[in-house]
Amino acid sequence: YIKEGDSVSQFDSICEVQSDKASVTITSRYDGIIRKLHYNLDDIAYVGKPLVDIEIDTSKGVAPEEDVVETPPMSHEEHTHQEIKGHKTLATPAVRRLAMENNIKLSEVVGTGKDNRILKEDILNYLAKQTGAILPPSPKAEIVSPLPRSLPAAPKDKASKIPVPVSRPIAFSGKDKTEPVTGFHKAMVKTMNAALKIPHFGYCDEIDVTQLVQLREELKPVAQLRGIKLSFMPFFIKAASLGLLQYPVLNASLDESCQNVTYKASHNIGVAMDTEQGLIVPNVKNVQVCSVFEIAAELNRLQSLGSAGQLGTNDLTGGTFTLSNVGTIGGTYTKPVILPPEVAIGALGKIQV
Repeated sequence: YIKEGDSVSQFDSICEVQSDKASVTITSRYDGIIRKLHYNLDDIAYVGKPLVDIEIDTSKGVAPEEDVVETPPMSHEEHTHQEIKGHKTLATPAVRRLAMENNIKLSEVVGTGKDNRILKEDILNYLAKQTGAILPPSPKAEIVSPLPRSLPAAPKDKASKIPVPVSRPIAFSGKDKTEPVTGFHKAMVKTMNAALKIPHFGYCDEIDVTQLVQLREELKPVAQLRGIKLSFMPFFIKAASLGLLQYPVLNASLDESCQNVTYKASHNIGVAMDTEQGLIVPNVKNVQVCSVFEIAAELNRLQSLGSAGQLGTNDLTGGTFTLSNVGTIGGTYTKPVILPPEVAIGALGKIQV
């Protein structure tokens, strides 16, 4: 968000850092002038190494110092406010990223949201004015072409369906785009490659869940009174845990050399989530001692943090068994891949009549 020579105040956004676990915005700890950026856009920055040099006012009796920034947890205020030469702009991280990817200064965009907040539409409109291109490409824009002029008038006989040859080629201005695989996606590739080295055996079955559907309907109002959104997933997570009590070998981990099996005491059941950043698998800890309502409350928390890209390392590690749900997309059967070092994974399709 800054370049050499820019003035920054405390809590101004300096950059967005994406690890293989989460995406955070780093803010300035000082008032001063940016003298050096140690990394360019898309470089890999190392923890504990200098990020930027900030020259601060020496008249206050403080020597200029190098700012070594550890990645702090991001607060709402830090990533929505950005001061650009005295002009405060409001935008969400997703909008900032869109602006950054297209090299747009947020200070040049007029916000149409509340308190002049910059919306995604404002960025797209700005891009359209600058380049004449609309991102993402609108299908309607591609279809419109001067073809109809060259076509003869339609014959009155509607039964006649003789194709008319098109005299000129269809104009298409789209271009291929190459971008590096980074952050979450890089971690996904690494994990999937490790997963596919494991010999897999798949088994599918169909289960009558009529009574479960009735039970959930009865319990939904009770959950709402407790401020909990009750989906089907907490029931499946608890059911999986009850199954693991009977078959503890499925709640185990295998070392890399396949010499030792560790039977895990806790049922930390992971839930595969599709987020904007990619596939992540946070887990609900100690399901064996949790009620369905407690599981639902924890799942609500993980889902809200996951969609905001703010899940912590503790939420994403320590899983002992995983459930994946493709029912939200549809489909009857699916073949998930095991998440190492776990030994099994369950998957759910769509509930249907």
